[in-house]
Amino acid sequence: MTEQRTGGCVCGAVRFRTTAEPARITICHCTWCQRRTGTAFGTEVVFNSDEVEIAGPSITRYRHVSDESGRWLDIEFCSRCGGNLGFTLEMVPGVRTLPAGAFDDPDWIRADRHKIRHVFLRSRRAWPDLSPLVEQYEAHFRK
Repeated sequence: MTEQRTGGCVCGAVRFRTTAEPARITICHCTWCQRRTGTAFGTEVVFNSDEVEIAGPSITRYRHVSDESGRWLDIEFCSRCGGNLGFTLEMVPGVRTLPAGAFDDPDWIRADRHKIRHVFLRSRRAWPDLSPLVEQYEAHFRK
């Protein structure tokens, strides 16, 4: 039996549940995902649409049309807190993503158990790497 996993937005108004193992985890370094997430990449857990249940009163959708492919992506987020809830893609009907960080306990995502792929490395940023040239802390540096 597949373990069900849950998650949701920051404020808790929108919740999701998965009923299967993901097809893959995609780490996208495209400039659009950088802007969408406000960081160096987006990490999306990919499921068949019928393996994901999303519920809540405040789901909002935004359709983005890619300037590269001309195809759309429908992004879902909580209209109350703005929390990312993943997206669906015109290019891949029947598939939806959920953001890895929105799971209640994302520790189940592991490279030794799931197919993980990095895409759009041509626009990858160097600054998120754990270089010996940057300060590193196990917790916040101010206590």
